[in-house]
Amino acid sequence: MSTVPLGFNIDAPRWDQSTFVGRLKHFLNITDPRTVLVPEEELDRAKALVEGCRAGLVPPGSSQEQLLYAKKLYDSAFHPDSGEKMNLIGRMSFQVPGGMAITGFMLQFYRTVPAVVFWQWVNQSFNAFVNYTNRNAASPISLRQIGVAYVTATGAALATAVGLNLYTKRAPPLLARWVPFAAVAAANCINIPMMRQQEIINGITVTDGDNNELGRSRRAAVKGITQVVVSRITMAAPGMSPAGGIGSMRSTDHAAWVMDVCGLRSLL
Repeated sequence: MSTVPLGFNIDAPRWDQSTFVGRLKHFLNITDPRTVLVPEEELDRAKALVEGCRAGLVPPGSSQEQLLYAKKLYDSAFHPDSGEKMNLIGRMSFQVPGGMAITGFMLQFYRTVPAVVFWQWVNQSFNAFVNYTNRNAASPISLRQIGVAYVTATGAALATAVGLNLYTKRAPPLLARWVPFAAVAAANCINIPMMRQQEIINGITVTDGDNNELGRSRRAAVKGITQVVVSRITMAAPGMSPAGGIGSMRSTDHAAWVMDVCGLRSLL
């Protein structure tokens, strides 16, 4: 085994995190959709390489670029708190292909109640996977709480979608196009706070610039979760707006999705 290159820290971001561009590059890197195609064996090797590098040893001949790529794969597939491999659907790198497909179906099939019910249920199930997978491991949540959050959010989305769908039957088609977005927004306002209710009840750990723990804060939890809700609604707006629709979704969803990543990762 050879030692890590002098001064190299595998956990240090490649780009300056004090700037917006640096943070953007960082999150684009670790949420690269192409990483969902990487085989499980390669992800496991990347984890072993990262852990070995943290211990001060790497395989002979490893370059710094190889180490950084291993860290990219590790960050894309393993939970930052627990180190456990995340399910594929819940990984942030899956949000662009998965979210685009579901958004497209919701925009296409919104005219009948059965179609609205089915695709809103699919969307909320997808959101539940994402929220559970990226939960704060320091604030565990019971299966009962997860179930209540899922059922409540799904119910809110269905009630909003079906209610507005019936209300807009005689309204201009343009107004009816807002129904999927309204349902998604309503569900996000319920699903995320309930899925992360333990953070609101017990607070989250607050640290100083040197990573020294200062205590727990419920206010910080509320602020962070509120930012997640806003970013999730903002993420949905470009692709689900009547003016944009499916045609503009491909050109706008990536930037909005990055906003969601930044917001969601801020609580991990």
